[in-house]
Amino acid sequence: MNIAMATSEREIRRCFPVMVQLRTKLVEDQFIRQVQQLQRQSYQLAYLEDSGKVRSLAGFRFMQRLSHANIMYVEDLVTADDQRSRGYGAQLFDWLVERAVAEGCTELRLDSGVQRFAAHRFYFARRMHISAYHFSLNLDERT
Repeated sequence: MNIAMATSEREIRRCFPVMVQLRTKLVEDQFIRQVQQLQRQSYQLAYLEDSGKVRSLAGFRFMQRLSHANIMYVEDLVTADDQRSRGYGAQLFDWLVERAVAEGCTELRLDSGVQRFAAHRFYFARRMHISAYHFSLNLDERT
């Protein structure tokens, strides 16, 4: 198993089949362009590879906030559907924690959809807790 950063177009493209399982509306070529654009704004994409295939990935940023000093914010964290419960997600999560500590972060934060019960069990098993509610307003649906 190997964890690496997806920086080239080829590496980003290899991540698409796993990312689309989390972000189902993505289209491959748009995904590649969007990741490249986000990378210019501090987004990083890490992937765990085993036997030549991407098994798990994480999109994250380092941030400074008034409410919390230095944090790692994980925007995307997913393991391929057919590869779950094999330790890939846990290994990538541990890598994220180690990376956050090495960067001087005081917290690792992420949001998770309220319907993602299996993901919540995974986060609770890693001693994460619910520290806030995340509210959103879809501006396309305002009346």
